[in-house]
Amino acid sequence: MAVYTDLGTERLAELIAAYDVGDLVSAKGIAEGVSNSNWLIETSGKDGGPRKDSAQSARFILTMYERRIETADLPFFLDLLDHLSAADCPVPRTIHDGEGASFRMVEGKAVALIEFLPGVSPTAPSAAQARAVGVALARMHAAAQAFPGSRVNDLGPQENSATLESCGSAALAQIDPDLPEVLPRARAVAEAWPSDLPRSIIHSDLFPDNVLMLGDRVSGLIDFYFACHDTMAYDLAVTHAAWCFSKDGSRFDAALGHALVGGYESVRPLGPRERDALPLLAEGACLRFVASRAQDWIETPAGALVIRKDPMDFVRRWNTYRDLGQEAFA
Repeated sequence: MAVYTDLGTERLAELIAAYDVGDLVSAKGIAEGVSNSNWLIETSGKDGGPRKDSAQSARFILTMYERRIETADLPFFLDLLDHLSAADCPVPRTIHDGEGASFRMVEGKAVALIEFLPGVSPTAPSAAQARAVGVALARMHAAAQAFPGSRVNDLGPQENSATLESCGSAALAQIDPDLPEVLPRARAVAEAWPSDLPRSIIHSDLFPDNVLMLGDRVSGLIDFYFACHDTMAYDLAVTHAAWCFSKDGSRFDAALGHALVGGYESVRPLGPRERDALPLLAEGACLRFVASRAQDWIETPAGALVIRKDPMDFVRRWNTYRDLGQEAFA
């Protein structure tokens, strides 16, 4: 369970009282994620909470930012949510406190209260769902181009290659004996990375558990805490790697990939250079998650309520993109 910091009921109630959302009724730790502590919050409800048409008008997500996220970046992330929500993207709004602040400090860490959106994350996505996600991603890219903020991607291929190097071959081998073999491949991806493709604000972490769906309709895109200004086709490649494989990366579903890319291009057709770059961008996406998962595996403190994720799941995806090339995006 991704709860690094234990906030007691009294402390949570005091925190929720700073918002015009009613009294705290319940708080439940959320298992997903490895970087932050998250709780599903239920309150008695008051005006000023989530959208009035929401079926869950007294439910929120409370996030405490534990690692990888700088407090100075929070206005960018939280203002982006508000911008995309106002542009009719299925994105949750930030709930501002009584003083108008989008986040507060608790025990030296930043916390934010976010609108809860209805829906469930698919565990076995269908082609129709993958297509809907491609459409939603392209619409998000279009809406984000009008967002005035900007943030550099600090998890680009150079940084991810350096992260793997810093883990060290010995520590990587303790995770899996084959894992150190990706080190030269990581350096090659970083050296070949394109820098001149069309850009916008991207999500860069759009796994199925960061998408809420009602049937085949996308009802929520969530967890924008890796959003940055970068290549839109790279964001599509990240999503492709996240959606189109079995959980362990051993099976590639070409039908899901075709539906995802088709949905995206129904809104924003890719240019020839973008399409040519997709295999390399997908390898870079795999590098990113191999590096972050390896680092998390090594650095997660003993006793933390966190489920470690195997970096080899993305080594197997990486192998598929290297072997199939453009065929993976046909």
